[in-house]
Amino acid sequence: MPEYKAPIRDIKFVMQELLDCETHYQHLGYQDASIEMIDAILAEASKFTEQVIAPLNQIGDEQGCTWKDGAVTTPDGFKDAYQQYVDGGWPTLSQSEEFGGQGLPHSLNTTIGELLSSANHSFAMYPGLSHGALATLEAHGTDEQKQTFMPNLVEGRWTGTMCLTEPHCGTDLGMLRTKAEPNDDGSYSLTGTKIFISAGEHDLSENIIHIVIARLPGAPEGSKGISLFVVPKLAINEDGSVGENNGVSCGSIEHKMGINANATCVINFDGAKGYLIGAPNRGLHCMFTFMNAARLGVANEGVAAAEASFQGALAYAKDRLQMRSLSGVKNPDGPADAIIVHPDVRRMLLTQKSIAEGGRALNGYLSQLVDICHAEKDPEVRAVAESKLALLTPIAKAFLTETGLECTSHGVQVFGGHGFIKEWGMEQLMRDTKISCLYEGTTGVQALDLLARKVLGTQGEILKPFAQDITEFCQRNATDADMAEFIKPIMAYAAQLQEITGAVGKKAMANADEIGAASVDYLMFSGYFTLAYFWGQMAEKALEKLKASDDDKDFYQAKIKTARFYFQRILPRAQGHASCLANGADSMMALTEDEFAF
Repeated sequence: MPEYKAPIRDIKFVMQELLDCETHYQHLGYQDASIEMIDAILAEASKFTEQVIAPLNQIGDEQGCTWKDGAVTTPDGFKDAYQQYVDGGWPTLSQSEEFGGQGLPHSLNTTIGELLSSANHSFAMYPGLSHGALATLEAHGTDEQKQTFMPNLVEGRWTGTMCLTEPHCGTDLGMLRTKAEPNDDGSYSLTGTKIFISAGEHDLSENIIHIVIARLPGAPEGSKGISLFVVPKLAINEDGSVGENNGVSCGSIEHKMGINANATCVINFDGAKGYLIGAPNRGLHCMFTFMNAARLGVANEGVAAAEASFQGALAYAKDRLQMRSLSGVKNPDGPADAIIVHPDVRRMLLTQKSIAEGGRALNGYLSQLVDICHAEKDPEVRAVAESKLALLTPIAKAFLTETGLECTSHGVQVFGGHGFIKEWGMEQLMRDTKISCLYEGTTGVQALDLLARKVLGTQGEILKPFAQDITEFCQRNATDADMAEFIKPIMAYAAQLQEITGAVGKKAMANADEIGAASVDYLMFSGYFTLAYFWGQMAEKALEKLKASDDDKDFYQAKIKTARFYFQRILPRAQGHASCLANGADSMMALTEDEFAF
């Protein structure tokens, strides 16, 4: 099993140098978030994830969760590790002080989330979903709901879930059948079945708080008739203690491809008492608070997977002796050279490295936008941040999980046949990561959200704030000869994206299927381009540091070399997507349903 080490040097580069988190935090009023405090938190998080959480990763995969008579038992060590997580105050980090949190920035918590997910994807999911439940309650809950549920969720004594889909409806939530009948006391009685509920039942916390979508009597058909409810697994007594079962039960757990140590549950609601969140029939609107938080968390999982797989592959490539280098012997005292000398192994390692580090920069930026949305006093600045976040969230979620999965495949490949063997742990990373491409909206769903709803739905207006940032970056470096190799491609791809957007929009006016046919290629083109912009910024910062001092010279030179690899060997992939976009929907839609069988 690969030995996980938190990539603290690169995390500090992104947070402190690239994104200048100190200035960002001070402007937003996070006075306690000094560099000294951040360093201390990162150091403790590194120890916790490396020494407590990572060693449980393989155990969790081997044992999985067990279900008996509606109760779920997590693998050995998970319950103790979760209690250490709570005792360490990790659930409270970025939560409101009003409800027992530490009031630190969301972006700092995002970084801790990456470490947890790299160390142990399954474990990270148990507390991870509580953040979405908390965000939903804080944004849309009543004062009474906040006081009832949030303090224990913040503390980690209780955990949260999101109960959306049902056996028959998948992503089409407008088809849901779970019903909510009003009770005389103002509460509701929920009846129905939800599936694929991550961490829906377990033995880690005292209570589990479900955020559930259901339909009220007489509600409109489709998505316009969805309402949102908070439903505790165990009833809550007047004094705040937990009582009897609230009509919520786990009917079974799924036997899955990966994330075996996280219970994916069928949850039955049999007259369960719940409480309406927000206005009736406005559940879809409220739900997106949870969904957007979850999507950013899943983007983080893609980066975490790329990092974990890179670390395992790199260590193996330095140690494994196979064949001689084509350019001459590199290890004369051994029978063969380490495989890291071979160009194809370097191709895979650099792909992993460039995706992990580029994705970390993108996620760091997005998490700072969330900080702004939460704490910025200027409404115009908040509105711009919200616009950028709306544009980039589907790109980050889909692109970083698809490329993260690719990176785990490279990790298996670097090991060769040993990568296919469970004891090395590389195939587990690949199995665990595939789910990230699926939940919180598949890649295709994210692509439709980006192209149809965000870009074409706003007639391209949503692109302008982020495009302006890219323009200003290019203008700032226009005369810098050292930056030319990065600036020229960014400018060319920016112009190409504008042309592609116009062309797709024009085709879509005549045939709506053109949007669906173009959407994934459009998103992937956008993803490669967006990461190029962040790699350009990292190259700029590295060059600036090298000109100023010889301190940490090797780190900054490696950053520039990795940027160069990304621009020369990864960014050109976007042109394949551009060609597919130009070819339109005709060939995709030409076969009849019967002809697929031939």
